[in-house]
Amino acid sequence: MRAMVLDRARTPLRPAEFPDPEPAKGEILLRVRACGVCRTDLHIVDGDLTEPKLPLVPGHQIVGEVLRGGSRFEPGARVGVPWLGWTCGVCRYCLASRENLCDQARFTGYDVDGGYAELAVADERFCFPVPGSYPDEQAAPLLCAGLIGYRSLRLAGGAESVGLYGFGASAHIICQVAVAQGRRVFAGTRAGDEETQTFARSLGAAWAGDALAGPPEELDAVIVFAPAGDLVPAALRHVRKGGAVVCAGIHMSDIPSFPYELLWGERTIRSVANLTRADGDEFLALAPTVPVRTEVEMFPLGEANEALDRLRRGALRGAAVLVP
Repeated sequence: MRAMVLDRARTPLRPAEFPDPEPAKGEILLRVRACGVCRTDLHIVDGDLTEPKLPLVPGHQIVGEVLRGGSRFEPGARVGVPWLGWTCGVCRYCLASRENLCDQARFTGYDVDGGYAELAVADERFCFPVPGSYPDEQAAPLLCAGLIGYRSLRLAGGAESVGLYGFGASAHIICQVAVAQGRRVFAGTRAGDEETQTFARSLGAAWAGDALAGPPEELDAVIVFAPAGDLVPAALRHVRKGGAVVCAGIHMSDIPSFPYELLWGERTIRSVANLTRADGDEFLALAPTVPVRTEVEMFPLGEANEALDRLRRGALRGAAVLVP
């Protein structure tokens, strides 16, 4: 099979050919039909996440066709493979329905090879049926951008006015969910990014503008999707007393110091870590009812480095998706 491989951090992926993988007991072999390009992939390639298996086939937003293996899905079924690839099932977190925090967890495209390839294997227990109304390329971003966005929105509580700071793959999906729920969305972007601001308003955002400067009113919550630590104290300035700042990324630059008065008033800061299978079941049932529309730009598998570079430069609208 053809694949794109990371040999070491801060180097381009290289094209390679490998023998077809063999599924172990409880695993399924998939023909990859599409794989989303996530900012987490970029953090792995750029060395921000420091313990990937190497060499590594990245990619954890996989839409694939079951070829064989396992017992949960029939051959020919279309399934999605997310970031969470395996958990122990017996630790205090797993037993408390918090498997996203399992200390022994293995992650797709980090601890095990992922979907920047023609074929992939996955633990069938951690795969999801893909809603039939979505083409492959539009379903792929739902599997991480959508799932993490959904978990972040839930952790923002009942916020009626919610800021989405960093309007990329995840925010453009969850904006649609929040609007459908009757919330008002305030989209924060880089100053002067009128194209992205127009895009956000087209998806129902009530306001779109400079995230650092903030919206014209106090918010109940802000979800920070951009990996920029300076947005955290800015978001604290923009939320009302009792409001929440939810940091949705797996990596962020250092958060600068800020005066306690920004946190005072029972404001909270919290992170989002990974996802649970329950998150996936809930969100993938919800998405078609909104209905969520994913904006994607497709790249051939061999152009994975170009897709990652476009993401690095902030030169994508919506999400990038690789197609073998």
